[in-house]
Amino acid sequence: MIRKKATLLLADGTVFQGTLIGNAGTNGGEICFNTGMTGYQEIYTDPSYTGQIVVTTTPHIGNYGVIDSEVESDHPTVAGIVVSNFSDVYSRIDASGSLQDYLVNNKITGIADVDTRKLVRHLRSKGAMNAIISSEFEDNIEGLKAELDKVPNMDGLELSSQVCTQEPYFVGNENSKIRVACLDFGIKKNILRNLSDRGVYCKVFPAKTKLEEMEAWNPQAYFLSNGPGDPAVMEYAVETTKAILNTGKPVFGICLGHQILAESVGISTYKMHHGHRGLNHPIKNILSGKSEITSQNHGFNISREDSEKNENVEITHIHLNDNTVAGIKLKNKPAFSVQYHPESSPGPHDSRYLFDDFISLINKN
Repeated sequence: MIRKKATLLLADGTVFQGTLIGNAGTNGGEICFNTGMTGYQEIYTDPSYTGQIVVTTTPHIGNYGVIDSEVESDHPTVAGIVVSNFSDVYSRIDASGSLQDYLVNNKITGIADVDTRKLVRHLRSKGAMNAIISSEFEDNIEGLKAELDKVPNMDGLELSSQVCTQEPYFVGNENSKIRVACLDFGIKKNILRNLSDRGVYCKVFPAKTKLEEMEAWNPQAYFLSNGPGDPAVMEYAVETTKAILNTGKPVFGICLGHQILAESVGISTYKMHHGHRGLNHPIKNILSGKSEITSQNHGFNISREDSEKNENVEITHIHLNDNTVAGIKLKNKPAFSVQYHPESSPGPHDSRYLFDDFISLINKN
């Protein structure tokens, strides 16, 4: 298949030329990279990637097609994709179609035949920045720069209310004894699957739902989900979480939910240099002394200094690559959270015990 030419322009002026994959057009976002060797469909449908162009470091993308059961939301949420080698054909017998058709049908623009090793080394050095992919500005870099200037910065951007459900919905067995209200900031389907597999009946609420509406359903506990954007500008979520904590009911937060829990008890968040995104991030569980290999996807983190100074907070997990905080629990409330993804879709299952810990906390409360 002969593909059209495409251009990738970074905010610092760096240009990469390649070929168009997916939908023809122009689209921008914050560029980041994921080091996972598999799971491209789960990555592209993870709502946490909303507003981001994702570079995948594994050299072959598209080779096993797409399958309906491996989506993390109803459609791809990425702003664009960058790959090295792209395959129009796929080998998996039960695949429902090619990645190329999937991207076109969902209007996702991407670029292939890029030196992703060079690009990722550049991003690791220079840090996260905005970028734009286009098949329309082949010989007009100045015009593409003008388009790139229109792309909003992730720092200070609120996105959860745009990607969350607009109406509450249910997951699990309605006859279950355990009912958990899930605040959807961009929740992944496999999180809900892990909860329902443990006998939890979940009601998923839009991001800006007030406590009174959730309490009317009489849940035994609350879950704060993952999602995109800057937690520091999500005052509505922080205030709701403070109210949730005052109920005394158990709370479990993942990724953005972890950051919101931290903000609700006075721990600040910050934008990382280039974030953590991949399937092999080493975490130490300080409570057990064991290490875990984890799936991660975040560009913001919580302050270690604030966490250590807060007398009601205990740091439970540390990222072994850079010593950033990867998990906390509250000493005065039945609440805990982690910065990574124990539902591990994609990724290893080392951390799925955290869902069991949540169930145990509910049963004890």
